[in-house]
Amino acid sequence: MAAADITVGIVEDHPLYRAAVAGLITEAADLRLCVVAGSVAEFVTTRRCPDCVVLLDPGLPGVRGAAAVRTVAGLGHRVLVLSAEVDRTEVRATMAAGAAGYLCKSADAEEILRAVRQVAAGHRYASPAVAPLGLDSRGGAGGHPDLSDREMDVLSWLAAGERDEDIARTLRISVRTVRSYLDRIRDKTGLRRRSALTRYAIEHGVTACGRPDDRLSA
Repeated sequence: MAAADITVGIVEDHPLYRAAVAGLITEAADLRLCVVAGSVAEFVTTRRCPDCVVLLDPGLPGVRGAAAVRTVAGLGHRVLVLSAEVDRTEVRATMAAGAAGYLCKSADAEEILRAVRQVAAGHRYASPAVAPLGLDSRGGAGGHPDLSDREMDVLSWLAAGERDEDIARTLRISVRTVRSYLDRIRDKTGLRRRSALTRYAIEHGVTACGRPDDRLSA
């Protein structure tokens, strides 16, 4: 899906928060607001776009929680849960039901937009507040959204302040390969600056890896 074609639906029963998120989506040049609903039942009857990204509050009247996610995802939409709760059981249940991402309502405008774009691009997203639960973007234990083990290695050394050349020497790969991994990490996280990637690593509990003799084969 091209950036200019990203359509977004909102299913949220709190009028003020719903209006604020709708305003945020409307003001983004690359996003188009498709439908705003106060319940899953209303969304089902008023939706116009067959495959939009849906910001869904799981604490809705009527169909709610994992059942709400399952219903909306079953219609072909990519569900981005937007919840006031950061509860292990809820996170696991909604991700297992088919949610593509999990956002906390404490997220700022930048994070909400980043998550929408990431999910629209086919990736998953987990709010940094979910990291302490030990959950990845699929609702499982450990890991981080869409990052491979080697990408995690590169990110951890970047967060430790190492240069590309140092990371390459430590991981016994070329500088070009390190930069290729960094490009992939930037694409997956939506973050471009090294300072932002460092902050992302810290928020997700990524720590510096051990020496290569401890973890890697030659």
